[in-house]
Amino acid sequence: MSKPFYITTTLPYVNAPLHLGHALEFVRADAIARYKKLAGFDVYFNTGTDEHGLKIFNKAQAKSLTPQEFVDQGFATFQEQLKMFGVSEDIHFTRTTGQVHQLAVQEFWRQVSDNGYIYKKNYQAKYCVGCESEKTDSELNEQGECPLHPGQPLELIDEENYFFKYSALGDRLLDFYAQNPNFVIPDLRFNEVKSFVKNGLQDFSISRLKSKMPWGIAVPDDPDQVIYVWFDALVNYLSTLGWPCHAEAFGEGGTGNKCLYEKYWVGGTPTQYCGKDNNRFQSIMWQAMLLAAGLPNSHQVIVNGFITGEGGIRMSKTLGNVVDPRDLAQEYGTDALRYFLLREVNSFEDSPFTIERFKEAYNAGLANGLGNLTSRIMKMAEMNGINIKELPDFLGLPEVKASVDDHLNNFELNKAMDEIWGLVSLADQKIQKEKPFSLIKTSPDLAKEIMRSLVYDLNIIAYLLKPFMPETSFKIQEAIKSGKMPEPLFLRR
Repeated sequence: MSKPFYITTTLPYVNAPLHLGHALEFVRADAIARYKKLAGFDVYFNTGTDEHGLKIFNKAQAKSLTPQEFVDQGFATFQEQLKMFGVSEDIHFTRTTGQVHQLAVQEFWRQVSDNGYIYKKNYQAKYCVGCESEKTDSELNEQGECPLHPGQPLELIDEENYFFKYSALGDRLLDFYAQNPNFVIPDLRFNEVKSFVKNGLQDFSISRLKSKMPWGIAVPDDPDQVIYVWFDALVNYLSTLGWPCHAEAFGEGGTGNKCLYEKYWVGGTPTQYCGKDNNRFQSIMWQAMLLAAGLPNSHQVIVNGFITGEGGIRMSKTLGNVVDPRDLAQEYGTDALRYFLLREVNSFEDSPFTIERFKEAYNAGLANGLGNLTSRIMKMAEMNGINIKELPDFLGLPEVKASVDDHLNNFELNKAMDEIWGLVSLADQKIQKEKPFSLIKTSPDLAKEIMRSLVYDLNIIAYLLKPFMPETSFKIQEAIKSGKMPEPLFLRR
């Protein structure tokens, strides 16, 4: 029986199209999901859209739409973008406006409240709408603004809300971290998490007055309040699995979802990808919420760095320096976008992006590298009648496959890709050294044997590329089986 593996991305807001940083997270999670399927796991891959909160409400009003109309449009755009990123169709979507999710959030609230971790009080706070979170003075820049959303005025909150007893969970979180030394990858981000918790957690508001912010899930038994957007959205990791899996929570008929919670959350290894600006929410807040609800914690959180623009400045919709990954996919192809994100972007640290750098990587690694190698090998194969109808999944170089597997299991995707391009280089060297294209005139049998070995080398490369560049992998293997030289995979730009 296949072992379950559960992987999820964070849920982006639907207030604007996805940028290159979003594409990075989705493509990486997709590559891991594809790899796990190839390795024989029963994979549940979750993503979706965060559709509540003040940011969404304000944007809908600005466009003269109802919030529901606005998020419906945003979700449709979101699905189209994932197709352009080459994300597997075998993926599960969560919308936080969906009824099943909303009922699950209310049940989660009840469990946390029943366990004594929710209370009500009056308070004042500064609130960043861009982050959808409160900010202390120490977190603001010299202009008194959120450094991630400069130029956006902070909201001043002065009302009575419900609070989450975050401060009571610090020691339990630190115990959990100590028992799970690989919980956050990389270590740098885990150290940040532990340091933040050791400095003491502060209780925070988890509701808003409905009269001021009506676009959210109603607090159970208090129709004047709606649930804070983060306390709502994080529960998607459970609601997508049908949690809480009993009809009593929702009345007759239950959730309407087949309950997969026990299989994938309890019995699997729930793994979450996020950007470093999301680390506290995923690695601290969500884990504290799970502890408060009496539920098992996540298995691992994998934290990406930022893709930076000119001058090393973080790309963000707020700063207006984002690159639309759809443009790159349309001009260069989906797999070219995936190649850059998976090989040229550091697995955990910040990495720069410019169009010039993208073109250089494209030409060196794809047009002159993999694409040229494929053309050279398949031209020799076609001219000399070499085709292999039944391709083995993998034959030869087990040490390389083991190294690729190790890197993937450590979420070091760029290192895994480097191993594959090492094979591209070796195959090029074999052609140059053994010159089968010349040898065919004097020793045809030996030349064909070398050519056949090159075709098998190319098949190994194609097989290893399946999680990373599935379309390219398929094209190469189809060419090998037909014995025909394919159309150029990547034209030089």
